[in-house]
Amino acid sequence: MAYRKVVLALTGAIVAAVLMVGVGAQSPRVTLVGQTPANEISSAAAVNETSSLWFVELAGPPLAAGGRLSSLNAEKNAFRLAAAKAGLKFKERFAYNSLFNGFSVRIAPSQVPALARTAGVVAVYPVGTTAAPPPPIEGAGSAPDLFYSIGMIGADIVQSELGYTGKGVKVGIIDTGIDYDHPDLGGDGIARENSHVFPTARVITGWDFVGDAYDAGSNPVLVPDPYPDDCAGHGTHVSGIVGAKGEVTGVAPEVSFGAYRVFGCAGSTSDDVMIAAMERALADGMQVVNMSIGSAFQWPEYPSAVAATRLVNKGVVVVASIGNEGSYGLYSASAPGVGQKVIGVASVDNVNVKLPAFSISPGDTLYGYIAAAGAPEPPKSGSFPMAKTGTTTSTADACTALTPGSLTGEIALIRRGGCTFYTKATNADNAGAVGVVLYNNTTGLVYPTVAGDPPITIPVVAITAAQGAALDALIAVGSVTLTWTDQIIDTVNPTGGLISSFSSYGLSPDLVVKPDLSAPGGNIYSTYPIELGSYATLSGTSMASPHVAGAAALYLQAHPRTPAQVMDNVLQNTAVPKPWWGNPGLGFLDNVSRQGAGLVQIDAAILAGVQVGPGKLSLGESQAGPVTRTLTVDNDSRSAITFDLSYENALSVAKTFLPAFYLSDASVAFSSPSITVPRGGSVTVDATITPPTGPDKAQYGGYIVLTPQGGGQVYRVPFAGFAGDYQSIQVLAPTAYGFPWLAYRTGSNYAKVPDSHTYTMAGNDIAYFLVHLDHQSRLFRAEVYDAFTGRAWHRAFEYGYLPRNGGASSFFAFAWDGLTVAGRKLYTVPNGTYVVKLSVLKALGDASNPDDWEVWTSPQIVIAR
Repeated sequence: MAYRKVVLALTGAIVAAVLMVGVGAQSPRVTLVGQTPANEISSAAAVNETSSLWFVELAGPPLAAGGRLSSLNAEKNAFRLAAAKAGLKFKERFAYNSLFNGFSVRIAPSQVPALARTAGVVAVYPVGTTAAPPPPIEGAGSAPDLFYSIGMIGADIVQSELGYTGKGVKVGIIDTGIDYDHPDLGGDGIARENSHVFPTARVITGWDFVGDAYDAGSNPVLVPDPYPDDCAGHGTHVSGIVGAKGEVTGVAPEVSFGAYRVFGCAGSTSDDVMIAAMERALADGMQVVNMSIGSAFQWPEYPSAVAATRLVNKGVVVVASIGNEGSYGLYSASAPGVGQKVIGVASVDNVNVKLPAFSISPGDTLYGYIAAAGAPEPPKSGSFPMAKTGTTTSTADACTALTPGSLTGEIALIRRGGCTFYTKATNADNAGAVGVVLYNNTTGLVYPTVAGDPPITIPVVAITAAQGAALDALIAVGSVTLTWTDQIIDTVNPTGGLISSFSSYGLSPDLVVKPDLSAPGGNIYSTYPIELGSYATLSGTSMASPHVAGAAALYLQAHPRTPAQVMDNVLQNTAVPKPWWGNPGLGFLDNVSRQGAGLVQIDAAILAGVQVGPGKLSLGESQAGPVTRTLTVDNDSRSAITFDLSYENALSVAKTFLPAFYLSDASVAFSSPSITVPRGGSVTVDATITPPTGPDKAQYGGYIVLTPQGGGQVYRVPFAGFAGDYQSIQVLAPTAYGFPWLAYRTGSNYAKVPDSHTYTMAGNDIAYFLVHLDHQSRLFRAEVYDAFTGRAWHRAFEYGYLPRNGGASSFFAFAWDGLTVAGRKLYTVPNGTYVVKLSVLKALGDASNPDDWEVWTSPQIVIAR
């Protein structure tokens, strides 16, 4: 069967839906300013994603991998001496021994090459930054929406019918802290800022690594203390999902908590703080660790992912959000969620949500709405006439200036599409409107922002497409009045149970199936610090991850001898894949690289008497043709079970930055059409998976299905791979700015070198290479050659496992200070004229195959010290 593209009845702007993010989101992306790329770049013109913090990895294994503390300390002391001898100036932030051997340091970009070649250093990695938690949805939530979400994963059945509550299981929360005064989390209900009433009966241990004023960007000074109280809210919300017991009930309402605070009251944090928190959670004896946090576009070899995998190897179940970078396209999954043994979690939308409402007459019908960020808060009373500016087929409603005074005293009904929400609201504001009701042009809820300059002065809210069509019809036949109310209504979410628009895509750069599982993360009502209102509704993969962490706690109470390394397997086997978010009525399964094994079902997992391993099949590239994998089916139930074997394809997805969806004709042939697994026995079966016929450069996937004859629990194993030659994805892709650049610094900006440039190689007057990476790279190398004779002057620098850039105009800046290395020998390149060859080894590329490398040669570099 020839492949067929699935056509969306949507515009590109709708596909890239508005994000509602949790802490799993990465550093904010800065959009381009101006129309034409220039030869000088500032932070306002393009996004410089180069880190000022770096992980330094030393040679020996950490304690978790068999290292000895005396050897680790000796290595660190040797590094400090060598760095001082080399004249390096840096701020040492953390020294790690348990899960990672090395440091995190703050260092000037000009000194990174010298840092990398310091004796004892095996690798350096940029430290990722994670953005501040989002505010809650304004006005949303007055009853436990967790009631719906825990029912979606079967936790309500586990609590009420199986009797498991997570009692005796210790769950570490690495986040913004926990409001341990909150009554639903075991506190006394008294509001205290920076509470010293700690530990408590339920929050039994923890640490604040950063202090209230910390922000990784504006104030990176670490001021730790022993009180991990939450002044931001996100960690308390996450903790409530895991284990609240009170007005709201979490997944595992009797777990004990460890609170590890890595955020200040506002602002971002960085990955080096996370590793320190992981090491502390291990020392404190946590059995499960939740990290609703991470760095996008990363490899499983990234330090936070490696540390998390080592934490699993030490017996701790690690669960992490896969990220909220869905609008950034494929291969956007976050570390530590991409870690080899980490359970990376995607988000599905909650089936119901509590929303504030306005009333419409005639009919006195209540309409639930979402208030737009950047606009005044909607009032709780007042009645106004409504007018519409377009129709239900308008593609650019209110995108051009409206007649002044045409909406005076009225609330404008405006359809989404064609321009920004800010533009629509501005035009309505200028026409005299006293409010705006935006309605969607596709299924689902929308979370608009109208932030801009000048600011919007009237309330702006959003409703669904169906609600908008109903209002449009009413206005078309007569007068309509909107009355603001203080009422909260229970609203069915049109996208409930589907993958959330913000949820990141896998696969991981090494083509391993990521995410592993899905859980509710869109529109979750949970605990919030007492000082900030006690309860709130948030959305993000940050909210999905704790559902799985709580599920793991329930499973450990039911099956306490379960190794941490197999928790992902047992939860994947009974998960249920969901239909495609783009049009669920078509019956296609959503991409494996978006939902993993599907929505976790903890009741089925606990009751399952069968385990199928491995829990997922990562197939790699399809160039070699069909792939055969062996599945092992273990039966611990009370009787023999005969399974019929089948498979079901999910949609394929191609194009990194603007995903396009396709039907798949991949097929699976089994060594036997059915298998009988005796009681207490084990049977193996081979599955030969033939990749789809197209399209090229697409991620494909599906599910192997084991259906018991006579009925019973169905088990599934997801599979995924890449159709075609993975190394055909271009890494050094052209951009509007024409990267790569040879550049020099001009203040805080970079200037492009057209043909040649003279450097003194003193201070900051050194060569910089500005590079945009369209895909993750296995190796990034710079080699120096005499511009006239071609003589090799060895290697300027080399970095491994680099992430891809987040946006089409973003870049990394790599410095060269005029020194090179060959083996262990250091060279000072003499005055003269040189070129630098940048070589990129593609993901999963063969270093001995020239076709797997991309090469760029710089303009001339004149060294005149």
